[in-house]
Amino acid sequence: MPPLPSSTASAVQIQQFYDKGLAHASYAVRCGHKVAIIDPGRDPQPYYDFADEHEARIVAVIETHPHADFVSSHLEIAEETNATIYCSKLVGAKYPHKGFDDGDRIVLGTVELHALNTPGHSPDSISVLLLDDLAQTRAVFTGDTLFVGDVGRPDLREDEAIGGHAREALAAQLYHSTRQKLMTLPGTTKVYPAHGPGSLCGKTTSPDLDSTIAKELKTNYALQPMAQDEFIRVLLEDQPFVPKYFGHDVKLNKQGARGFEDSIRAVPHPSPSAPLEAGVLVIDTRPAARFRAGHLPGAINLQDGGKFETWLGSVVGPTEPFYLLADSQIALDTVVRKTAKIGYEGNIKGALLVPSQLPATAPTVDVPAVREHPGQFTIVDIRNRAEAKNQVFDNALVIPLPELRERAHEIPTGKPVLIHCAGGYRSAAGASIVQAALPGAEVLDLGEAITEFQKAAVH
Repeated sequence: MPPLPSSTASAVQIQQFYDKGLAHASYAVRCGHKVAIIDPGRDPQPYYDFADEHEARIVAVIETHPHADFVSSHLEIAEETNATIYCSKLVGAKYPHKGFDDGDRIVLGTVELHALNTPGHSPDSISVLLLDDLAQTRAVFTGDTLFVGDVGRPDLREDEAIGGHAREALAAQLYHSTRQKLMTLPGTTKVYPAHGPGSLCGKTTSPDLDSTIAKELKTNYALQPMAQDEFIRVLLEDQPFVPKYFGHDVKLNKQGARGFEDSIRAVPHPSPSAPLEAGVLVIDTRPAARFRAGHLPGAINLQDGGKFETWLGSVVGPTEPFYLLADSQIALDTVVRKTAKIGYEGNIKGALLVPSQLPATAPTVDVPAVREHPGQFTIVDIRNRAEAKNQVFDNALVIPLPELRERAHEIPTGKPVLIHCAGGYRSAAGASIVQAALPGAEVLDLGEAITEFQKAAVH
């Protein structure tokens, strides 16, 4: 994307890199011939290209915290460029780094980057202040502490394997981080967060990808006047589900990941005619219509799309091997790279083109029959719980997609089983999961037709 409007002196450039699939924003800050990278994604190439384009050198890589929703390339960039990695000493990082906490700073040409401890989303979160040559605060890179219209969720570090930090305690820390640190910054300070709309690290993120402190004070629900107890209550209610891969990525980011391209090259690519190992999960990434027309028995249909990475890491566990299928080499390469962005490339037992013999098919739903006689179906709503509060069908069984593999046995099979979500993507995955779990049942995917029923439910 083009450079963001400069919020500092003319010698400084802030470049945002946005990965829409992961709703992840990373940044390059350039002053003269020096560049600092903040919260890089798994693929380091865009940052190398940026530095090369400006005949500059990457001298610093800053991690605002160990990310849960993607794998960072901080270690790879440091090894490739000899840049120094900076993060809070509270991270307990296993890679070579320098501590970057309150009072620490990085001189970047004529500007400085100052560390600001802002725990809450995680106990080791920092924000990064950009001060110009007049020592004026011009921008703050807030990581997952402050988003546009939201703050980072505080419930991702409760697992003992990643610290065992209670959500209420982290929410209290976030209350103080926002009130005592970020909200006291000058109103003109530009806000550059690590995530945008659709991120599961928050719940009500704005479509805007940057803001100012003044705007957030006016419009962000979490920054409005309220007591700490009320803040904790408001923040914790209706948080989205936690994907299975989040804890895995926190640990991987604390360790530092293997190089992106090296990891991709290590993925096995067997022949489509090669026998698949029995009992290993098969992820078929083709469009739903092609999957229904023919697929391998027991395969799960996770279509390549805008949120493929998130759903892969929500349905499949971080230690679970799987085969990855696509119908062209380009499509296969794409999903392998997306898989690597969440650190699952090592789980791929084999990435291969769809074989010519696809014996299993899926029935087509009779939409008029559903409309006229919904009681003749066991209807399963696989939306998230907050979405499912607005029912589309009376008496639907609510099992969110991330829980479906573990809970499919709860579904009665005396009637045809009808799966629905909000738009059709998840129901394709859900129907394939239920069919694999209940092979004798008639399982139907309502697909995009759900939109008709949603309109009728509103009226």
